[in-house]
Amino acid sequence: MDWNEIQNFSSNIVFGVLLFAMVVYWVNLSLFKEVSFLSKIGRFSTTIANVLLFFILGSRWVIAGYFPLSNLYESLLFLTWTLLTIYLYIEAKTKSKLIGAILIPVALLINGFANLTLSPEMQKSSPLVPALQSNWLMLHVSMMLLSYAALIMGSLLCILFLVISRYKDIDFKIVDNSSLPLYNIMLDYYEAKFLSSSSEISELGKLKLLQSLDNWSYRIIGLGFPFLTIGIISGGVWANEAWGSYWSWDPKETWALITWLVFATYLHARITKGWEGKKTAILGGLGFFVIWICYLGVNFLGKGLHSYGWLS
Repeated sequence: MDWNEIQNFSSNIVFGVLLFAMVVYWVNLSLFKEVSFLSKIGRFSTTIANVLLFFILGSRWVIAGYFPLSNLYESLLFLTWTLLTIYLYIEAKTKSKLIGAILIPVALLINGFANLTLSPEMQKSSPLVPALQSNWLMLHVSMMLLSYAALIMGSLLCILFLVISRYKDIDFKIVDNSSLPLYNIMLDYYEAKFLSSSSEISELGKLKLLQSLDNWSYRIIGLGFPFLTIGIISGGVWANEAWGSYWSWDPKETWALITWLVFATYLHARITKGWEGKKTAILGGLGFFVIWICYLGVNFLGKGLHSYGWLS
């Protein structure tokens, strides 16, 4: 068995482990009370998948001799690894099973797309084309994927906020719980929902949960936006070295700019306009779809300077 087969086998194991973790998280979320044993199994499974992804990326780096971000398959693995790393950190801080229940399926779909959709030829390491033989490869692509991971997670929380709040308008400034850990907020919510017959208590728990989701989505998007900015700037410098122009309105470049504008609008609305709740959640939810158009959607066009990511 050569290294390519070992890496593919490990990637398939990652898919199976993530599928198992997703089921565990969903079962635990469906129960009236959180089962700590199931939470530990889900977290342990996610950690195993993350370690295997690190092994795959590390072995490709050692064998190929360059940072493993030269093609779409490697970038998908790196994105999955980054998503899981950020999630494991947040879960360690918040002890929340809700975030895992919505994030693990996304990581599973990304990994499944990489393993089941891309051809074996696209999954193999290959010599870098001249345009990619640059020290800017690691900085530009890693910053872009780090930003995608953080912004995807923040956008998912915005979408979750909209889903939970869709039934009834709530005065969002009733309770200030910014100093409360998310774990306590989740407990308040589930206790209010399942252990109390009082609708007022239930609404209070729902309000606390919504405020927590709003706060965490803002913090995570605020983390991802600087990465996106650095990625776009470094990409422009690299493009000038490789192609003689800082900006060529390539489809990837255009949609990266659109992505930047969407999240810049989100942060501007929160920081300077004082928006929160549904208004900013709509902007963040829109950003989720814009990111995927930028990352994968334009790859189906089969044209542009970013030819290494073509799917057609």
